[in-house]
Amino acid sequence: MPMKMKKRRRSRRFRGSHTHGRGFKKKARGSGHRGGVGMAGTGKRGDQKKTMILKNTLPDYFGKRARKLRFGKPKPETFNLTNISMSSLVSKKVAKESAGKYDISILKHKVVGELTKNVKLIIHAHSASESAIASVKKQGGEIIVKEDK
Repeated sequence: MPMKMKKRRRSRRFRGSHTHGRGFKKKARGSGHRGGVGMAGTGKRGDQKKTMILKNTLPDYFGKRARKLRFGKPKPETFNLTNISMSSLVSKKVAKESAGKYDISILKHKVVGELTKNVKLIIHAHSASESAIASVKKQGGEIIVKEDK
């Protein structure tokens, strides 16, 4: 049975060397010599990586639509019904009161939570959870969800 040899680590191998195998001394100081991480260098002249991108990743990686496809649509902010304050919403001109009902327009938000206060609301929103819709209907109001085009 051969004797197991301990592998020499790179940090020990380069002791006494000015460059540690990286060429010029200044190259190894920061991360500038590395070029980048991940998909870096896949820009206008990244020809060596273009075939890999076109085959394996999104077909619209390059061009005007690329940013939307890579990062997707932003998620809407949430609007919680449990800690709702009608006076602050009216003062911010988000809600309008008419005939005992409050009309709230929050088209960039998703309505979540359950309505605990006894108020009638008509909410215009981007989307809503099932529990939020049920709790608002129980109080005599409604949630109108915006249709995406």
